[in-house]
Amino acid sequence: MDSQGSKDFKNPLGPPSMTRTGGVKNYLPSQKTVKGIVAGGFTGALEICITFPTEYVKTQLQLSEKSVSPRYAGIVDCVKQTVKSHGVKGLYRGLSVLLYGSIPKVGVRFGTFEQLKSKAIDERGNLAPVNRLLCGLGAGVMEAIIAVTPMETIKVKFINDQQAAQPKFKGFSHGVREIIRTQGIRGTYQGLVPTMLKQGSNQAMRFFVVETLKDWYRGGDPNKKVNTFVTGGFGAVAGAISVFGNNPMDVVKTRLQGLEAHRYRGTWDCIVKIAKNEGFAAFYKGTVPRLSRVCLDVGITFAIYDIVMEQFNKIWKT
Repeated sequence: MDSQGSKDFKNPLGPPSMTRTGGVKNYLPSQKTVKGIVAGGFTGALEICITFPTEYVKTQLQLSEKSVSPRYAGIVDCVKQTVKSHGVKGLYRGLSVLLYGSIPKVGVRFGTFEQLKSKAIDERGNLAPVNRLLCGLGAGVMEAIIAVTPMETIKVKFINDQQAAQPKFKGFSHGVREIIRTQGIRGTYQGLVPTMLKQGSNQAMRFFVVETLKDWYRGGDPNKKVNTFVTGGFGAVAGAISVFGNNPMDVVKTRLQGLEAHRYRGTWDCIVKIAKNEGFAAFYKGTVPRLSRVCLDVGITFAIYDIVMEQFNKIWKT
């Protein structure tokens, strides 16, 4: 790293300093961080209601393992069979799980990013490229631990349960109680490691791409406003890049969180068995529906977040 790059770099993951006047307050989230959490929560609720059907189809295709007679012939067939058997509402099976989880997930993501960013920006308010990656990585890992892993595990079990002739889960509360009763709290934290890897890499790529494109659009001026639709477009690009970058880990995560998770001894065992029994192509199952969902998801998320934060900034001064 050159001398200029060394000056620009600040470790956003380093411990906060203790001062006589600051004391413990330095360890508490800033007002901007709290604002980011609240704005992220609003954003998460709106986004998941729009994009859930594509998430449902993606998960169904990933759970449909290679066989002589595949359950679904493709995306359209999956939608047709689901609507025929369960009606249109079948495409929203598991929505409540994601809705309950999406609010804290997106809130933690943006709140953590705002906190780390506030520690890493330079005197002009700009974020160096390496810090865009690190702040996004930290945000992804934090959301994986606090919200994504239990939320995704329960969601996958709900969708997987619907494939049975006689589903066991009668609703969100009943399903969660059954999972905890039969598998304990550990049953809601299956696939933690691949989820941390997935979310960490996801957010590292997404925040890096969005922040880099925003910086290019503003010409280095952090105070220049970026059009909402432009932000949405930047988010869609970031989403596409992240899909191709870590779809294999998404497949592994889904398998480890499904009702057949007992077939695998862990992350590495799952990777080996998929590669051995189904081939490399299996790691890219569900890519097309995931691509459409993620591009829409990430674009909407960044666009809505900017809109919400703009409104918050008018009434919530920090």
